[in-house]
Formats: sequence, C-alpha cells, structure tokens
Amino acid sequence: MLDQYQNQLTRMLESEQYGEAKELLRFLLNCQGEEKRHYEEWSNLLAWLEVAFPSYEGSNSSIHTIDPNGGEDEESFRQEALSPAEYDEEYVQQVLYIMQHHPVPDQQILALERAAYLQHPTVDETIITWLTGNALHPALQFKALQCLKKRGVTGIIGLERLGEQVELEIEATPLSMDDFPPVVTRVVERVESVTEVIEASLPHFAKELWKECLQCLYGTSAYNRLQSDDDETVDCYSAALHQVLELSLYGRVNDDDVRETYGITDSLRFRYEQACRSLRQIAQFKLDGDDG
Repeated sequence: MLDQYQNQLTRMLESEQYGEAKELLRFLLNCQGEEKRHYEEWSNLLAWLEVAFPSYEGSNSSIHTIDPNGGEDEESFRQEALSPAEYDEEYVQQVLYIMQHHPVPDQQILALERAAYLQHPTVDETIITWLTGNALHPALQFKALQCLKKRGVTGIIGLERLGEQVELEIEATPLSMDDFPPVVTRVVERVESVTEVIEASLPHFAKELWKECLQCLYGTSAYNRLQSDDDETVDCYSAALHQVLELSLYGRVNDDDVRETYGITDSLRFRYEQACRSLRQIAQFKLDGDDG
C-alpha cells in the first residue's frame, strides 16, 4: 500500500497537482507504523510545497499539467509563456522558483523550457546565478545553457562539469543532436548496427543513453577528445558506449567481447579506458540521482 501511495505522490508532483500532493502528504503523515525516514521525507516535501505553492489546495495551478504521453512541445511553451492570461509577475516568479527548487529534475527542465520564452528583465540573471552558483547535475547544466542560448544570451560562462573547470560559449551550445559534430552520429550508428542483431530494443536504449552522455560530456576534456573524429576515436567511444549500455541494462558485460567487436587493439586500450571511465561516471551520476 505504501508503494502505491508513493507512486501516486510521484505522479502528482510530475503532473503539477501540488494541492492534491499536499493533501496526500498530510494523510501519510497521520498514518501510523511507517519508518521514521518516510515521515521525515514527507514532512520535508510538504514544507517545500507549502513555501513554493501556498495557494494550492486541492486544485491545480496556472501552470499546465504535463501530458504523460509526450508533453507540451516547444511551440506550446512559447504560446503559454507569452499568453496574456499567464504572463504576469506571479507566473514568472513561479517558473523561476520551480527551476531552482523543485525536487523533481524533470520539472526543473520543464521550467527551463518555459523560461526560454519569458520576456522579463530578471530571467537571464536568475538563470545564470543559479547555474554558476549551485552544484547541478551536468545534464541540468546543459539544459540551462540551452535555455540561455534560446533567450539570445551570449558570452563565456565558467562551470564545473564532471569534476573539471570549463569555460563555455553560451551561443555555441547545441540545441539538437544535429548541432553536435558528425562524429557523434558516427558513434551511435556504430553501436546501433552492432546491438540490433543482439536485441531489437538495444539500439533505442543506445541512442537515449548517448544523448544523456553528450549532455553531460559537453565542454569537458572527454568531449574534446571525442571531436578528433577519426576512426580510432569512433572505435573507442562506440565500444565504451556499448560497454556502459550493457552494464546499465544488465549489470554485467564481457569486456573482451566488446573490445574484439569494436577492434580495440592494445594501442587503443588507454583511449578506450578513458572513454569508459567518462561514460561510467555519467551512468553513476544518473544512478545516484535515481536513488536520491
């Protein structure tokens, strides 16, 4: 029963039913016999909701519910953000508050996508201050960079990404997979061609994993090495992606088979191991985030 309530609570948060989420949390806090840590989590989340959404009690907000079957597209964000019925100070501050403080990362990303189209003088500064002043997941950093680029912000921004200090040109941030260098496509196509004969679903998972990896790698030394765009680089990163894919899905991998499949010779072993470490680090970031 507890799992059902937890799942229901997660769905409410993801669909922005904050009033209903408050009611469920109050109910759970009045239940007896659960572990202490559950009550602490519920109490902390309720306190956050009370601060973030004080007027939400059993009814949804002016921010629309996410469509669970695919969500709002970019044009709907633009229309919503610029709609006279929505565009006021309270709406702007609510979007920015969710961006900075929401406990569900998907909701922070949704807020960033909405913030990209808000015409308000404090938005750019708020995003930059939040981005540079907090230890954010590298994928969330990347989404913030994309938001700033969409808003027309230019210049250099300094960040810590995967343990490195990097300086990035905001205007150079890729907005789609097509904006990345061609080597990016070469890597994932190589893995897709290998994995499609193993299991039909693996190419899809490879593509999604690679997309996540690129968002985290962008601007780091590992990303710079990838841009060499020679056959050996493609071999090393393709093999590393395949290795991390199997580890993520199955919890195990035959490294000898992977190296043989992708032609990782002794001379490429060091570069391959470098790529593996980088991608495993990203996979661990995702695992830690899921656990949290």
